[in-house]
Amino acid sequence: MPTFAYQAVDRAGKRTRGVANATSSNALTRTLEERGLLVLEVAEPSNGEGSRSHWFKSSSRRDVLEVTRALGSLLPVGMPLAQALSAASGVATGEVAAAVQDVRERVERGDTLSTALAQHPRFFTPLYVGLIRAGERSGDLDSAFGRLALQLERDEQLRGRILSAAIYPLVLATAGTTAVLILMFFVLPQFVGLLQGNGATLPRSTAAVLWLSHTLRQFWFVVLLIPALIAVAAAWVQTTDEGKRFWAKFLLGLPLVRTLRQYVLAARFARLVGVLLGGGAPLLTALDDTVDSLSDPMARDDTIRVRARVREGISLRAAVAEGTIYPPLLAQLIGVGEDAGELRAFLLKAAEIFEERAERATQRLSTLAEPAMIMVFGIIVAFVALSLLQAIYGINANSFK
Repeated sequence: MPTFAYQAVDRAGKRTRGVANATSSNALTRTLEERGLLVLEVAEPSNGEGSRSHWFKSSSRRDVLEVTRALGSLLPVGMPLAQALSAASGVATGEVAAAVQDVRERVERGDTLSTALAQHPRFFTPLYVGLIRAGERSGDLDSAFGRLALQLERDEQLRGRILSAAIYPLVLATAGTTAVLILMFFVLPQFVGLLQGNGATLPRSTAAVLWLSHTLRQFWFVVLLIPALIAVAAAWVQTTDEGKRFWAKFLLGLPLVRTLRQYVLAARFARLVGVLLGGGAPLLTALDDTVDSLSDPMARDDTIRVRARVREGISLRAAVAEGTIYPPLLAQLIGVGEDAGELRAFLLKAAEIFEERAERATQRLSTLAEPAMIMVFGIIVAFVALSLLQAIYGINANSFK
């Protein structure tokens, strides 16, 4: 079913934008008019709409969190699901509100809630849909939304801490790169005539610096292409299965980032399986839903392997320990939980431990990145300055002969 973007005005005169799935633009127009909206425009979204800004993504996450909180409060008091979805859409704005309304309409037509949510993957992640599916299977949808709200809040807090820790290194890297480019494009060319006009032989370091400056100025368009290439690579990583798999392998191959990535994946695996077990799902069913809920290709492949091994009859601890994706501590905690008959509790505890370790690892990486970048840019500037001083000193020494 195609997706359409629309603009409409409600009875209060407020303009609304959103996206919704419909068989045709006319069908979507009728649906919107039934809601009391005056439709201004309905069109298929352009390709550019697929790349959202960081602000849009952050705003959408907040809206999804508020919708989840609202549903977690409305369903336990006995409100019907369709009515709760209609009420929850009022706490969201724009496309998230339109997506929730579309979910309500699908539920009223007989679709399950998880199936309806899966039609809007931009807002409702595989994790979100997987937890709702588990709640439907166990008949405990109310608690599923409560657990989801807590998980989304944890994710948002962790994301905020990571972003705060990364801001200064990013600013430092931008400032240092800008300073080096200014040095190469504008400062060094001023010395070319002075250093090469006297006929003296330049030191190798000075000649190398001047050659690099000349090459960068001659091929300046290549420098401008670098941000565009980075943007294309980022889009490839985010939108294609091959790109996602490449990026996942790349992160797990970096020496310092590997540990952080292992902590993040272990926390997500433990949290998912623990929450699904808490919803009443058997272990194999919980692993099935975990496979569908994980977005990282490497973690998904390893979970498929773990599920196959558990189906063969070995323990979850042994199956996890055979892999290399997760830290050994995860298998140890799972083993303690299996021995004590409290697997769910120890999985959730493991998730808390690895989330805390991921946060500390991020802070350590950020702390190490700052002096490392200062040293790198300092060495570059010092090398250029010493090369120029060495050449100038040679010119002055020759003038006294």
